[in-house]
Amino acid sequence: MEDSPLSRRRLLWGAAGTAGTALAAVGLPQLMRPGEETEPALPRPGRKAPVAAAGPPAATRPDPSVDYAPAVWVEASESNYTASDRPEAYPIEYVVIHLTTDTLPVMFAKFRDDAERVSAHYMISATGTRIAQCVRERDVAWHSGSVWYNHRSIGIEHEGWTDQPVYTDGMYEASAVLTATICAKYDVPVDRDHILGHVEVPLSTHDDPGTVWDWDKYMNLVGTARRRIRT
Repeated sequence: MEDSPLSRRRLLWGAAGTAGTALAAVGLPQLMRPGEETEPALPRPGRKAPVAAAGPPAATRPDPSVDYAPAVWVEASESNYTASDRPEAYPIEYVVIHLTTDTLPVMFAKFRDDAERVSAHYMISATGTRIAQCVRERDVAWHSGSVWYNHRSIGIEHEGWTDQPVYTDGMYEASAVLTATICAKYDVPVDRDHILGHVEVPLSTHDDPGTVWDWDKYMNLVGTARRRIRT
């Protein structure tokens, strides 16, 4: 096998992805402290999205080309992201945490709409039982509002509403394992300088994931998951 910096990085990415997949499959329940209560599922919001905006339910399919095996592939329009060859073209140095402010089907429809000019790499359901990948990690999703950060980050959307946030244990855990896998794959430090909320991106006009998001809990989960991923 070729021995070069690029080939060694590719071996690292494969090892991190395999480890993250295994942890997602068998390790999630062990991340929470024994006896910690499970939070209720996200309640139905007090308003309904317009039928025209929601459209039909998003079609999903397992795809061996996804970067994270537990995810299903729900492709964003090519008009809503920039094709690239990261991390060769740009280093991946950050993970940006978002809140959808709408249901997953509505967000999938937005990402497929050429006129929306928005996307994210991943979306996680309110219960944490569903993870969708919409943009390949090598490509640049348009999620942070900053061209510089977009080129150097992975964006993860979480289903919920800033005025009615209920972050479940399942969502925190699923997101933590995904983030830990990304950090292992691209050697991103597990700290608050590199794992950011959308609100923390410079010049951001957004306030997600909101004040209810428990950063201490989340970072502890990411750290635990990262230590279990051997590369």
